[in-house]
Amino acid sequence: MASGRDDARRISGSLLDPRVIDPRQELVIHDDLSEQELDQVVAVLTAIRDWREAEQRLNFESRTHMKLNETDMKALRYIIASMNQGVEVTAGALAEHLHVSTASTTKLLDRLERAGHIERHPHPTDRRVITIAITDETHQEVRRTVGRQHARRFEVAKRLTPAEREVVIRFLTELSSVSEPTADA
Repeated sequence: MASGRDDARRISGSLLDPRVIDPRQELVIHDDLSEQELDQVVAVLTAIRDWREAEQRLNFESRTHMKLNETDMKALRYIIASMNQGVEVTAGALAEHLHVSTASTTKLLDRLERAGHIERHPHPTDRRVITIAITDETHQEVRRTVGRQHARRFEVAKRLTPAEREVVIRFLTELSSVSEPTADA
């Protein structure tokens, strides 16, 4: 006899399967697929879910270790990428990238500066503007955590053939477009 825990595992593992979540096919029509094809589609969705959950755990661990929130981490990644390209980062550019107000950006920068993650410097050609740079210690920590994980993901994508990459790009682009909130959702 199955225990409640076994039932919970079985149900949790099938939450993406339309045979379980929509058995009357009111939303997900799947009678045009064989059982094998349907299993494969569910396996794709399960793999995506597993990757998202792993990514969320990694992001949480990185933020927790560095005592940052999600927006702080996005800001640091943007500053690093800009610095790597030789682009001076300003509060205005950062606010635009993060889609937040300049007031929120100022608070964010104050918080990052107090924590020793960034430094503010006068702009080299415009004294009215302050530029933002990441500290060496934080840069190394971000490289050690987020950078190494990105390198691993890059290696996985690199091993795909060009044709496989095109399929993945098309699939993920289409998946992203249907994942946007809609008025009828």
